[in-house]
Amino acid sequence: MVLDRLAAVAGRSARITHTEHLPPRAGTHAIWPDRIRPEVVAAIQQAGIDHPWAHQAAAAEHALDGESVIIATGTASGKSLAYLAPVLSALLDGSKAPNGRGATALYLAPTKALAADQRRAVKQLAAPLGNAVRPAVYDGDTPVEEREWVRQYANYVLTNPDMLHRGILPSHPRWSSFLRALRFVVIDECHTYRGVFGSHVAQVVRRLRRLCARYGADPVFLLASATAADPSVAAGRLTGLPVEEVADDSSPRGELVFALWEPPLTDLHGEKGAPVRRTATAETADLLTDLTVQGVRSVAFVRSRRGAELISVIAKERLAEVDRSLPARVAAYRGGYLPEERRALERALHSGQLLGLAATTALELGIDISGLDAVVIAGYPGTRASLWQQAGRAGRSGQGALAVLVARDDPLDTFLVHHPEALFQQPVESTVLDPDNPYVLAPHLCAAAAELPLTDPDLELFGPAVAELLPQLEAAKLLRKRPSGWHWTRRERAADLTDIRGEGGRPVQIVEEGTGRLLGTVDESAAHTAVHEGAVHLHQGRTYLVRKLDLEDSVALVEEAVPPYSTTARDTTSITVLETDTEIPWGDGRLCYGSVEVTSQVVSFLRRRLLTGEVLGETKLELPPRTLRTRAVWWTVTEDQLDAARINPEILGGTLHAAEHASIGMLPLFATCDRWDIGGVSVPLHPDTLLPTVFVYDGHPGGAGFAERAFHTARAWLTATRQAIASCECEAGCPSCVQSPKCGNGNEPLHKRGAVRLLTELLRCAPPAPGNPDPTEPPEPYEPWEARTEKAGAEEAGTVAPARETREQPSEGRPWT
Repeated sequence: MVLDRLAAVAGRSARITHTEHLPPRAGTHAIWPDRIRPEVVAAIQQAGIDHPWAHQAAAAEHALDGESVIIATGTASGKSLAYLAPVLSALLDGSKAPNGRGATALYLAPTKALAADQRRAVKQLAAPLGNAVRPAVYDGDTPVEEREWVRQYANYVLTNPDMLHRGILPSHPRWSSFLRALRFVVIDECHTYRGVFGSHVAQVVRRLRRLCARYGADPVFLLASATAADPSVAAGRLTGLPVEEVADDSSPRGELVFALWEPPLTDLHGEKGAPVRRTATAETADLLTDLTVQGVRSVAFVRSRRGAELISVIAKERLAEVDRSLPARVAAYRGGYLPEERRALERALHSGQLLGLAATTALELGIDISGLDAVVIAGYPGTRASLWQQAGRAGRSGQGALAVLVARDDPLDTFLVHHPEALFQQPVESTVLDPDNPYVLAPHLCAAAAELPLTDPDLELFGPAVAELLPQLEAAKLLRKRPSGWHWTRRERAADLTDIRGEGGRPVQIVEEGTGRLLGTVDESAAHTAVHEGAVHLHQGRTYLVRKLDLEDSVALVEEAVPPYSTTARDTTSITVLETDTEIPWGDGRLCYGSVEVTSQVVSFLRRRLLTGEVLGETKLELPPRTLRTRAVWWTVTEDQLDAARINPEILGGTLHAAEHASIGMLPLFATCDRWDIGGVSVPLHPDTLLPTVFVYDGHPGGAGFAERAFHTARAWLTATRQAIASCECEAGCPSCVQSPKCGNGNEPLHKRGAVRLLTELLRCAPPAPGNPDPTEPPEPYEPWEARTEKAGAEEAGTVAPARETREQPSEGRPWT
């Protein structure tokens, strides 16, 4: 009914490319294991839950047996209760221990908001148990005067991996009584721990296990995840332990209507005369406005902080035209807000004061916002797991719900809204992380040595790469070998060597120039692209222009303004092959995987008209270059293959360039990455390969596992890439197939038809599975697309791309050294 009302607006019905109806599902009850304390069962029943679902009881049984377990079921399936029942029982059992503290439990969440939300839930559930359960949040927002009480008296501490890494583990003597009694460690939303961040968290968990062992504890790990492929394998990589799996969701589910929505083409034309489609931001703002007017409680998930702010601003303006009271019922929610701002928004959302919210993934991760009727997702979030996690936020109370995926104008989103089987008939992805990444492991070895000297028995815990790294750390005079083990040698804190989110450096503070007021922060790694001089910055619905970026003092000075445009940074990138780990023949060409060095520099920014995205102008910037050593997949083609594909030298640069843009856009369908986690370069004659070469690389030091996944799924990945280009209705290439909004070469040259012919020739001789195939790889989801008869006529001539190309800007990290 809600979808019908949205589609009733003139011209909108044609924008819905597919509607998927997920029918309601009945639940299956069980009984709690008899080892759950009767007081806990009574408290759960008092909360209105008479019997657990079968998967909740199964997970609790594993926990009580001392087996680490992951529960990987859908949103709102009661995962929290599955681990809380055994945890509360253990805390109640230990409440009368002689030491006065008894058993303890640790809860890890990826965001502060989720930890605060879980504390509210635990406190409410455990209220009948009195003082036996003492939950407390310990994170960067915890006042200093409260921290000592948490260390000494709390027996259920809720925190995040960052605070565990920087605050708790380095100060373990002060936490000794807590660690000595640690029975359970809960890792919530563990599917978010992927790539470099997940690899860092895996090593933080190993450091925690090591310290617990020194204090005589051996905690059981309880992990909760959205539906994922092989959750026990991913949980084992994360914890370094064997983990049991509970993945059969026995909870009931209301009906979900899931619509795929493609914004219409406008009368405007962009680069190279390509048609411009209405932006997902503008379309989502319209939908959020209409839903709010209808009184439908909704959240719009947006990929960027700026997008969330912009949607909120547009929706408020349009709601003011309808009813002056409605703008106050819409807000934005994103990272970078001050703690008091976040808490106020969370209270307004819980109370129902807010009807509509434009939010980044900071809200995706589990704040219990029951009662939502609709979710609008502005652009594919990067993985099917995240898509279902966001869609599941609606209908959490069991009622029917609506989810709408609004496609951005890029190859992957366009492909998905016209190939719904790729979303609704494929399993979610495997979680990719690599704890042995030397850029990840090295700083954690230093941190572990600073906590307690590293000994030979400890080394097995941290993985096989330790033997190679220790001599390097000794040579760098970071560690020193003594009879008692390896010791940290520096005065500074070893935990400060790295930011576990892969960002590196201290955050850049955003300060209002006229008043000195701190507006928020931005990660150091994103400062070059987000708060360069001239950038438009949005905060709490207000627009600011960046007047100065001081990288030395980590400050961006801004002033309030109302420019009629947004800004997008552009960068140049060059790449050098350091080492080829493996390569296989693809016909006469080669598919390779190995180590590369990427040098990138932000050189300018574009001003784009709001709503339409039309380019108004470009401004040069002078920022220092950055160097990144990472992992990449690349493929080469020979002269014979070019001849077979009818690719002459005049269109070679545009052909490779188009294939590279499209392949970057499509990789998130095959690896658990966002397109901003990866970058690419295409070169008609690369000096290291001496052949035309296309590179796609991980945007994090040492790699994040995405390029490796691309290597192992190359045939399916490039087949989908080819299909996405070939099926696009445009004549010469557009943002829906081969154009990139961040291409520093102004999307010149691009040759759409050449890219289709080249990929056809490359795939014609492709082996079925390169290297050692991943046994968890899903079956290839797409039949090879049969070549269509191309229009007759002369080929468009392009210019050969230079060796130094401008490419997608990944979320670049910083080496540990």
